Amino acid sequence: MFDYEILRLIWWGLLGILLIGFALTDGFDLGTAALLPFVARSDVERRMVINTIGPVWEGNQVWFILGGGAIFAAWPFVYAVSFSGFYLAMFLVLAALILRPVGFKYRSKRPDPAWRSRWDWALFVGGLVPALVFGVAVGNVLLGAPFRLDSDLRAFYDGGLLGLFSPFTLLCGLLSVAMLVLHGATWLTFKIEHGPVHDRARGYGCIAAIASVALFALGWAYVAFGNIGYQMTSLPDPIGASNPLRTVTAPAAGAWLANYGRYPWMMVAPILGFAGTVLAFVGITRGWEKTSFGGSALGAAGIIATVGLSMFPYILPSSIDAHSSLTVWNASSSHKTLGIMLVVTVVFLPIVLAYTAWAYKIMWGRLTTDVVSTHPDYY
Repeated sequence: MFDYEILRLIWWGLLGILLIGFALTDGFDLGTAALLPFVARSDVERRMVINTIGPVWEGNQVWFILGGGAIFAAWPFVYAVSFSGFYLAMFLVLAALILRPVGFKYRSKRPDPAWRSRWDWALFVGGLVPALVFGVAVGNVLLGAPFRLDSDLRAFYDGGLLGLFSPFTLLCGLLSVAMLVLHGATWLTFKIEHGPVHDRARGYGCIAAIASVALFALGWAYVAFGNIGYQMTSLPDPIGASNPLRTVTAPAAGAWLANYGRYPWMMVAPILGFAGTVLAFVGITRGWEKTSFGGSALGAAGIIATVGLSMFPYILPSSIDAHSSLTVWNASSSHKTLGIMLVVTVVFLPIVLAYTAWAYKIMWGRLTTDVVSTHPDYY
């Protein structure tokens, strides 16, 4: 079995993979829902857009559940602080996500245009709000959350819902929306027939790609020149017991970029974030639909990886008590727990991946207005 240090690094990497998996799968669901009222004008067009994600959205949310479960089991301190401190924000996300299954199931129950329009806007909210709040949450992680731990390792959160929204966190939220709208637009371009909806999706995808590049660059500049970042003032103990209070850390402006000097290979992440998004833009403008979707996936993966690599070894710093900050080395579960969980993951994660691949293969192909019109059992 791996030693404690390696297991902590493995689970830090797995957490990143699960978050990226969620963004790449459920992300295009959210982006497509956010685009629904704008790319589709008639009822048939909207049914066509809805049916591009209707068969897969529930399976895609498995990644969201897996991510939460991984945080609970592998990083209990992170789970305790984030799920209690960000409770209202998470409630807002869950309330928005609940609109999705209700919207999918109830929209077609009545032919009344007003009834269907209201559910279409509910699906829009269910796509836009989670995308925005997830980005705002990431921005708060970069800034540091207002929590502290007492001598018994009890967490106390001193913030509120409105305090989560600041200029920088809103910038991160808008970047998240642009990134996922781009992903949703590229999904639509190769999943539906060529026509008005396809052309509108390409138009909004181009706008989202430009916005993603601009917002990512602004965020990078904000991190580089703003008063953001934390650094350890003593060497961590990678194999020591998990106790956040044993870490000596302090705020340090620009510290989030220090890792790129120590580990130049990490520059792959931001380069991928920019290059993938540009590739998606080129693919959309040239009509290379698979290229554009692949580019948006690479761009999203690069942007998310940039956050994790920039912060390493921090996972959730504290803005009011730097010594309470949670890192890879002080916030994990025990050696034995991480080892058992790794065995379980090695067994079951390939099964999840195989089933997901099979499901997408079965439901592959373009949707057309004729197919939707002649199948009343579709959404």
